[in-house]
Amino acid sequence: MMPRSIRLAALLTLNALTTTAVLGAQTASSGKAARPASSVSALRVPEADALLPWSQQIAVREGWLTKRHAMLLPMMRRHGIAMWIVVNEEFHDDPVVHAVAPPRPYTGNRDIFVFIDAGEQGLRKFAITGYTEENLARFFDAPFTEPRPPAATLRDLYAQYQPATIGLGIRGTRGQTRTLGYDAYRFLAETLGPEAEKRFVSAAELVQEYLDTRLPEEMPHYTTAVQVTEAIVKRALSNAVITPGVTTVGDVRRALFDMLWAAGVRTWFQPDLRVQRATGDVATSRGFLAVAPESTVIQRGDVVHIDFGISYMGFDTDWQKMAYVRKPGERDVPAGLKQAMANSNTLQDALMQRHARPGLTGGTVFNNTMAEMKQRGIEAMIYSHPIGNQGHGLGTSIDFRSGLRSDTTAQNSRLRSGSYMSIELNTATAVPEWNGKKVFVMFEDDAHLTEDGYRFFRPRQEQFYIIR
Repeated sequence: MMPRSIRLAALLTLNALTTTAVLGAQTASSGKAARPASSVSALRVPEADALLPWSQQIAVREGWLTKRHAMLLPMMRRHGIAMWIVVNEEFHDDPVVHAVAPPRPYTGNRDIFVFIDAGEQGLRKFAITGYTEENLARFFDAPFTEPRPPAATLRDLYAQYQPATIGLGIRGTRGQTRTLGYDAYRFLAETLGPEAEKRFVSAAELVQEYLDTRLPEEMPHYTTAVQVTEAIVKRALSNAVITPGVTTVGDVRRALFDMLWAAGVRTWFQPDLRVQRATGDVATSRGFLAVAPESTVIQRGDVVHIDFGISYMGFDTDWQKMAYVRKPGERDVPAGLKQAMANSNTLQDALMQRHARPGLTGGTVFNNTMAEMKQRGIEAMIYSHPIGNQGHGLGTSIDFRSGLRSDTTAQNSRLRSGSYMSIELNTATAVPEWNGKKVFVMFEDDAHLTEDGYRFFRPRQEQFYIIR
């Protein structure tokens, strides 16, 4: 059995095995032979050359960790958490752990990270992993020179500091805030005793602020991730991948997976494509344009949409763009489609520039933006969500659900300056060239919040990508 230690090799192997398994499954489902390695390498976008190798990624992220720990004590006090316990189970990673501990694989049976408000002593930090590891020792206090049973260490810490509240990953409304499993909960309760269990509280509000707070140093690396995302999508929505009348939706999806592999990054969700055309019904799913079947052949005159994102440096990106497949003899995109895209650009401008500001609730921004769209006669939908450490990140959303929530002064209900948002929305516009049929122009762009509204990491799309 491999020692229960943190190994960089494990991280590299996991990346390779995960991507290989995904590509293998895609190949098997399509019945097509795997693309030769040389062909996959040819799909590497030049922007991927700016990505850091794993060792440098870890070094940079560990630098961030020091600054994140420095922010933690005021956050704990704001949310009334005297002791915060994060539990990581073997092969069941807590999504918070790589934001509170070094970003390396954890393969111990049960690794426990404890943060304590020690009053005048400040923040005390303990990694209870059952083994001694120098990378943990750099960031955590070491009260014991030799590993001890986790239960004994936890009992000693509780007895020494007597925290009034113990924050756990329970009773949250999002996956990142309800991470503690039943057996881990019972272990903590039985170890610390019934009196301590009465002090167990949800750490959800603390987790949300911690994960929604961005460091200025993170922005250049996230910008690089968005640039790579953009480059892959542009390649996919081009004649380098699509031959009208031949290429299927499944072919494009497999090409996207191959481009991920060639760039050395992963994705956090399956890439999706949607196809709209002048004839036929518009398939919908839960009120949205439905994902196209993989067997769909992309034809001339189609409007093609991609939803795609990558994972890099502990961040996720989310990206939606539109392409038009020109018909024979066409030299430009039909005017009606241009207007449809302009309507979605107008919606972006309203949300990002005119209505979003730090300190406002997501519901306020949503309601004001939708009121402007109604006044302009634009049929719109908004479903923007926080992004960062996870693709569906923690923070204040700007969507049709937030518009139903009551306005509140609670800190975590309001837009946080510097935070990242996936500006996801669409408009539906009747297109004369399609006999009045509505065309959905769906955009998703990553942006960061400034005092003057949101700013894209990359210039937005204002013209259809052209497939000839």
